[in-house]
Amino acid sequence: MHYQLRTTLALGTIILSASWAGQAQADQWDDIKARGTIVCGTQNASSPYGFQDPAKREYVGYDVDMCKAIAKEMGLKLQHKPVSTEARIPEVKMGRVDMMAGAVAWLPKRAEQVDFSDQYLQGYIKVLVKADAGIKALGDLKGKKVCASSGSSSAAIAQKVLPEANVLTFQNISQCYVGLQSGKVEAMTAGELVLRRFLNDSQKEGKPTALLDEPTYIEHIGIIVKQGEPALLAQINQAIAALDKSGELTGIYDKWMGAESIYKMKRDFKVEPTAAAAQADAAK
Repeated sequence: MHYQLRTTLALGTIILSASWAGQAQADQWDDIKARGTIVCGTQNASSPYGFQDPAKREYVGYDVDMCKAIAKEMGLKLQHKPVSTEARIPEVKMGRVDMMAGAVAWLPKRAEQVDFSDQYLQGYIKVLVKADAGIKALGDLKGKKVCASSGSSSAAIAQKVLPEANVLTFQNISQCYVGLQSGKVEAMTAGELVLRRFLNDSQKEGKPTALLDEPTYIEHIGIIVKQGEPALLAQINQAIAALDKSGELTGIYDKWMGAESIYKMKRDFKVEPTAAAAQADAAK
């Protein structure tokens, strides 16, 4: 009797172990394929990445279009989930989204929490100056007052990259622009897209500014997924590569940041491993 009980318990343990092993082997990509839908997150109020169009009352933007294009390339339906900027990584880690196209730049600390796809976008931190200031390069900022938004990555980068400049922080970037136009500071630094809006405004106001060509920092941006999901990551990379090859990736870029947008920027990045690109820049 005792022997039969021990045998039954041992057999039960083997069955449970096999069941758990099977669950461990099942990955997120298998689940996505089974339901036929992929959940893709974007920012909810960050133009031109992901924001609500007030006229159409629907979410639009570069990242929203990327979610649609990747889902289509995979042969899946899309469930779009807009989230706050702060929630981008937590939503992925908790499994509330399958992937996040949230303009997330690769950083070592972020790479410890989530996995990054190949880069599908590249961003720049740059410097805006008065057009007649005679400032043509970052080296010309020596001894000059450079404004950045308080607590921003742009401020931290400026203090490191522009050690001979006097880096000041104002409460927000709009105050930096007012300071630039009033002569309180000689330059301001932020993401290129933000600065290009001020650049356009300055032309309309008759107080032209100029954007320095050389960036203080290059952001390599990938789609993020939960760690330990190689099959899903491979599918995303395949989709991005296909969109790049077909020209659709460039088309999406031109729509939101290029010739068809207010920014008039030209795509100058290639699809490549995000971490390797970031580390190569850091080594320069």
